[in-house]
Amino acid sequence: AVDAAGYEKIEVIRGANGLLTGVGNASGTINYVRKRPTNEREGRATLAYGSWDTLRAEVDYSTPFTADGTWAGRVVAAHEQGGSWLRANENRRDFVYGVVDGQVGENGTLALGYSYQRAESDGIMWGALAFTNSDGTQREWPRSATTTQDWTWWDTTAHSAFAEYTHDLARDWELRLSWNWRRNTGDERMFYAFDGLGTGLDPDTGLGLAGYPWGGDDEATAHLGTATLHGSYRMFGREHEAMVGLSRARSTTDNRERTADASSPAWGPLPPFPYPTDAIPEPGWSAPTLYSELDQELTRAFAATRIALTDRFKAIVGGNHARYRRSGHSYDLAFDQPTRHTSPYGGLTFDFSDTVLGYVSYSDIYQPQDQVDENDRYLDASQGVNYEAGIKADWNDGRLLTTVAVFKADQESLATPTGRYNEFGMAIYAPVDVRSEGVELEAVGRLTDHLDVVAGYTALRLDGLDGRDTYPWVPRRSANLLLSGRLPAYEALSWGLGGRWQSGVFNTEASGFRVRQDSHAVLSAFVAWDIAPDATLRLNAHNLTDEKYINTLRYSGYYGAPANYTLSLDWRF
Repeated sequence: AVDAAGYEKIEVIRGANGLLTGVGNASGTINYVRKRPTNEREGRATLAYGSWDTLRAEVDYSTPFTADGTWAGRVVAAHEQGGSWLRANENRRDFVYGVVDGQVGENGTLALGYSYQRAESDGIMWGALAFTNSDGTQREWPRSATTTQDWTWWDTTAHSAFAEYTHDLARDWELRLSWNWRRNTGDERMFYAFDGLGTGLDPDTGLGLAGYPWGGDDEATAHLGTATLHGSYRMFGREHEAMVGLSRARSTTDNRERTADASSPAWGPLPPFPYPTDAIPEPGWSAPTLYSELDQELTRAFAATRIALTDRFKAIVGGNHARYRRSGHSYDLAFDQPTRHTSPYGGLTFDFSDTVLGYVSYSDIYQPQDQVDENDRYLDASQGVNYEAGIKADWNDGRLLTTVAVFKADQESLATPTGRYNEFGMAIYAPVDVRSEGVELEAVGRLTDHLDVVAGYTALRLDGLDGRDTYPWVPRRSANLLLSGRLPAYEALSWGLGGRWQSGVFNTEASGFRVRQDSHAVLSAFVAWDIAPDATLRLNAHNLTDEKYINTLRYSGYYGAPANYTLSLDWRF
């Protein structure tokens, strides 16, 4: 997991994103906004301790380098370590991030940044729990149940760097040039436990699982360069906006595997589950051998304009042309798959009043996929269309925003797990045509001077284009609510209470039997006390009701965390 300490905020843009990135599906886009230096010297330090002896320390400091503040720097460092509700699982992560930005001449700004992260995870679970018996009944395990062994680990190192130059041009136009670089390496020794006969576990003995040990070393490097030009122009007596851009991305990935000793008891039938995490000794490993090389290239040209048809009626039109190529080999299969696609985008907005806006939008869907079919061939890109319409309204003098939206998306050839595996242990996927449609309600903002709300509800229908229900592990109904605020009589004390509810889901295991998870809600809360003008003590509580639930059924899963707590002290200087 990427540590969030280096980011100012994380934006979630829901819906298809052909205009924004040129690739993606109908669910949405996550945008990570990096922290930048501030114009004044300031800092923050946080120390937190929580359940399973989880300890976290974080420091964030920003300072100007020049008297006029035209150049400044910021550094962020974080350390986290602790256990888990899953047996034998221990995690440690170290993160550091530095950034410098400043003025270049009268019209330019330059930012340079670098981050490093080292993560070490021991006792990891590769795969998931088996929940069905051979008689079709569903098993229930302790929440700490895991298929791992003590000798497993997955260690990763991530380096990233970026440079961004912005130049103000005449007549409100701006040129932005950016370059991003990333290099990730991994080293892992993993153990996979699965339904060896495909019939489910013996309900009396718990026998039926088989083991599959695997070791690997991998390295991935990526470069992304982007140039964008945006600004405003006048036409027909009105002011409009436009944006054009080019981007070029390339990544290379090398994967090496270490074969486990064939005589190891880690292969084949396993003891009755749940077995101890020291039940199976670590096998001997071979030297690493290269089994997969992947080279990906993505070139984009994109443009969009926002046209003011009237003072209240506006149109947004744009398009993205992408050329994508994937080449390399995986085991004995060589491939070279070039493709190209143009994604149009269009939208209309209308201001019914100063506080109510309506909109409709259309976006193309295009997403290259990294899953393989039964012939070990990467699936072709998924393509489709996305429609959305909604009404947004401001309340309480703009302090509260509500949205009602309806959406529909058709995606062709979306990679879907079949529950089968090839001879190399890789999951086999099939292309499935999927239609999703639904309605979403949301309210975000301030109800009173001392009470804030975030609330949402989604009703979803998800079918194959042949009319049959599909992806049963996706909840068809979900809702979230967060109420937070400060005590009117003592504003140094703040609080929050919220949770998420979802309807029941199911999936089918290799045995052919269904695993079900009933509808459930997970509640969380916090209370914070400003013990000094620059210091805050905060207690977070998660899963207040100690709800027991399977976290996902996409590939089957494991149990979510029980009730847990974190106490933190935040000091600003």
